[in-house]
Amino acid sequence: MTLGTVIAICGAAICATLAGIGSAYGVRIGGQAAAGVVSENPGLFGKLLVLQALPGTQGIYGFLTAVIIIVRMGLLGGNPIALTTAQGWALFGAAMPIGIVGLFSAIYQGQTAAASIHMTAKQPDSSAKGITMTAMVETYAILALLVSILLVFGIQL
Repeated sequence: MTLGTVIAICGAAICATLAGIGSAYGVRIGGQAAAGVVSENPGLFGKLLVLQALPGTQGIYGFLTAVIIIVRMGLLGGNPIALTTAQGWALFGAAMPIGIVGLFSAIYQGQTAAASIHMTAKQPDSSAKGITMTAMVETYAILALLVSILLVFGIQL
């Protein structure tokens, strides 16, 4: 296994880890807010579950990017490519946009979801507005995912 291969594997792992941490934290923020509201109004569970779940998508994006990198390297096919150090660093760098943006956007999305959950508690008919506001934060995670994927496929291996 070359140094480049190890660097690329580390990039994929860090990408999935950072985005996963952000999602876990964001979903926790939303879950705490939702639990308080549902304890007083169980009928809002369905509306609040959507808001709580939204910050979880960044973890999926980080996982997806890591899997794409691993597949491109040939690790799953049993015939790994001997990457140069430059190729390894390029793949490492390609993994960072969704890793870093996923970490922060999931946390911020969780905070927005919590505010939307409190809004829905006071005005149940406003849940769609809360979902829209929470989904706006998602835009930047999607852009980072696209950048990471385009970079991964643009690197010559």
